[in-house]
Amino acid sequence: MNRRTTVSGLLGLVTTLSLAAAQSAPTTPTPAVPAASTPAATPAPVASPAAAPTRTIPAANYVALGVYYYEQGQFDQAYVAYRAASEIDPRNTDALIGLGRAQVKLRLYSAGIETLKRLISVDSRNFDAYISLSQAFVQQYIGAGDRAAVSSNLGEALRILTDAEALAQTLTAGKNVALSRVWNERGYVYKLQGNATKAIEAFRQATTLNPDNSILLYNLGDMYYATGNIPQALDYLQQAVIVDPRDAYNRAYYAKLLALSGNVTAARPEAAQAARLAPKNAYAVGQYGVVSYLARDTATARSQLTQAVTLDPLRYPEFYYYLGRLNLDSGDLKTARENLTRAAALGSATPEYLYYLGLSYERGAGAVAPDRLKARENYEAALKLSPSYRVAQDGLNRVR
Repeated sequence: MNRRTTVSGLLGLVTTLSLAAAQSAPTTPTPAVPAASTPAATPAPVASPAAAPTRTIPAANYVALGVYYYEQGQFDQAYVAYRAASEIDPRNTDALIGLGRAQVKLRLYSAGIETLKRLISVDSRNFDAYISLSQAFVQQYIGAGDRAAVSSNLGEALRILTDAEALAQTLTAGKNVALSRVWNERGYVYKLQGNATKAIEAFRQATTLNPDNSILLYNLGDMYYATGNIPQALDYLQQAVIVDPRDAYNRAYYAKLLALSGNVTAARPEAAQAARLAPKNAYAVGQYGVVSYLARDTATARSQLTQAVTLDPLRYPEFYYYLGRLNLDSGDLKTARENLTRAAALGSATPEYLYYLGLSYERGAGAVAPDRLKARENYEAALKLSPSYRVAQDGLNRVR
């Protein structure tokens, strides 16, 4: 659907909703003032004016408004619109799935799960409801401060996906696409469970069922990269770029993998193209910075990485890490420590961030003195995450 048409139509809907609200308010007639020369007469009995009719706004209008806000990323406003629709029509499936998804986006996980369960009780053949409910359990697990408290969520997500698969098998149209979605979600759950073999097999099954979907190809490539198989990762990321050449995210990731594999010459134009396609996309801009760093183009690296963390300050610890590496290379230890501290805080499970933070404290330059105690703490933390991390062990040996 043309986005411009959608926006103009929904802006008209906003106006319609406002007018309807105004028209539903009762009006009080202004009494006529008799002329001064006319003697007052005994008024005849007047029947009470009927209340102005209340105009009920259809639930579908609120659903359409919810869709608009959701697509714009305004999840709080989408939540209000979907909730209004579900209150007008408690069995409106579009309102319920929109409300459940908006609640999950707002981290109201328990409420979202209950809403989506209610949708399934209303419409047990709603395939999207099962997928969304599985995702809600996964997101609650990811967002939990204490994952032990929601340890059953991943198993529950897999159980729901089994129900979704059974439903997908009965479909006459779009069966393979539906099944690919089930396998894709399974792959993500297996990845969170730490079962790389099952995750790869699930993502492979998804791409077999739906080979022209760039997101599925990306997920499989990403899983191969996570297991250290860069050639296979590159193969699937390249396929993702071919399938959807205007997807900046896929292209940026492909560029980074090219650079990490040593093919910086091919990586640089891919990274630059990704940043041109989406200049406000922090990931695309930041990966252009990463590739530029690996290509030893420090000016472009610093510019792109700084822009990326400005666009999205909390999502990508990798970009603070490479900024910290740039600072270390130039001897700016104070700024290096600041950026590497941010990287280690946002990406606390990545030993490399902790190692380089330790290295920044081990070194001293000018007015910035070395801090061997903090260096040791970070080397030890890196080794706790990865006991075989040799350079961290070497660093710890130096500062003991």
